[in-house]
Amino acid sequence: MSEFSQTEPRVYTTTAAKEKQKKIKSYLIHIGLFLVTFITTTLAGVEWTTGKLPPYDFYMLANGLPYSISILMIITFHEFGHYFAARFHRIRATLPFYIPFPPIAYFINFGTMGAVIRTKSPIYSKRAMFDIGIAGPLSGFVICLGILIYGFTHVPSIDYLLNIHPDYFSPDYGKEGMQLIFGDSILFSFLRYVFVDPTLFFPPMSEIYHYPYICAGWFGLLVTSMNMIPVGQLDGGHISYTMFGDKKHYNISAIAAIILAVMGFAGVLDSLLEFNFGIGWSGWLFWAFILYFVVKLKHPLVPDVLPLDNKRMLLGYLSFFIFVITFSPAPLMLNVNV
Repeated sequence: MSEFSQTEPRVYTTTAAKEKQKKIKSYLIHIGLFLVTFITTTLAGVEWTTGKLPPYDFYMLANGLPYSISILMIITFHEFGHYFAARFHRIRATLPFYIPFPPIAYFINFGTMGAVIRTKSPIYSKRAMFDIGIAGPLSGFVICLGILIYGFTHVPSIDYLLNIHPDYFSPDYGKEGMQLIFGDSILFSFLRYVFVDPTLFFPPMSEIYHYPYICAGWFGLLVTSMNMIPVGQLDGGHISYTMFGDKKHYNISAIAAIILAVMGFAGVLDSLLEFNFGIGWSGWLFWAFILYFVVKLKHPLVPDVLPLDNKRMLLGYLSFFIFVITFSPAPLMLNVNV
């Protein structure tokens, strides 16, 4: 027998089969990340709503579902807004990569760091860049608004909070401990004023994280405002670049980064010197660092000289209005009570 006939039969994989295997593997990654993020946000929801740290009994997980479902809806609509806008302009893009964040004891944790999609083909049109950039935050914002309105109109009675903090009305409540306070924004205050009955109990900003729909909606506003900062390749950066051009966008990016850094330094000083004025937030300093060194202030060139039409310009200004009303100068504050 010849040497060739004694060898093992060879298996050849066609290009189409390889692509199919690659797609299946990709889908499994996206589904797996979503499921893990669903678990971590559910655990975070249990912690926020009950005030208890893990491990949890299985029956307690149901307490985290309103929070996890709400927050995943906001993130999903945001990312699929980007995705479908990319598909509309025939830009190849991945499905969302959800980013889970496991619960860590005594760490402020929302169960996720959001999600991202990745474009796999160049974007040569400013209109396409604008549409992809704005579709995400607008889609997520609409869902966030709905969840907040539902949360404000369905606040449970004071008994709900007393089940978590039986000593809530005690004169010693909150003393000799740390108090987490969520920062207000123009929109959050407006919705509270419009939809909350002033004759009924409504929790202070130091307790709203126990209320899953309000907590998830507040987080959605924070994520929206952070994405809408007009810097580099953030969603707001895409919008600013396509509206105003390269030079003006870079100037806007630099000014925005400087303002964030100043608010960050103010937050650090306020915390270190224990003024507790609620001026600034140390997290903005970290975010300014990320924007400058990782995201970058300058937007990559889009070789398109055609200006945006009036409808897109109007939508762009609307998006910056949304940024202003959702932005909180001091979104998270930790007060030490003695």
